[in-house]
Amino acid sequence: MIVEFKQYDAAQLQEIKTLFQNTFTDSEGEAEGKMVSELAYEALTTTDSQDLYGFVAMDGETLAGSIVFTRLMPANGAKAFLLSPVAVATSYQKQGVGSALINAALDVLKSEGVELVFTYGDPNYYGRVGFKQISEDVVKAPCKLSFPEGWLGQSLVSKEIEAIAGETGCVAAMNKPEIW
Repeated sequence: MIVEFKQYDAAQLQEIKTLFQNTFTDSEGEAEGKMVSELAYEALTTTDSQDLYGFVAMDGETLAGSIVFTRLMPANGAKAFLLSPVAVATSYQKQGVGSALINAALDVLKSEGVELVFTYGDPNYYGRVGFKQISEDVVKAPCKLSFPEGWLGQSLVSKEIEAIAGETGCVAAMNKPEIW
């Protein structure tokens, strides 16, 4: 298997939505599959291009995975993005595709001057690609967290994330309390 990592093409939008739907339905049930696929689709179709990065993992013509990054706006003006959501097709899971896709995307973001990256998810999974649990005393999440131990971040420019006082904003697609 040779997987290529690249920025998504708008022609792949429906295929990406289906990937999220199928992947999350397989692992979390139909309601979660519908919610996450609509979240990914909304982020990719309603977010201004300068506030969005979308990446895919391709095995030939087959979409093996996809991730979405949308801009976060910390109070200090740091260039920051939120990694959410991530999907790897069920048949490609447990083969390193997700980690490799995230690492390839982080390299692109770093090369484009992004300073901080955050996500909200499983600390064990995201810890494999450099994310560490952070307290909202360090950087406040854009919405109230239902699972505070899932608030994770990493600096692409230094060893630690410096504390940032004040509120953090996010793009409209992610500004939904029910997903936090």
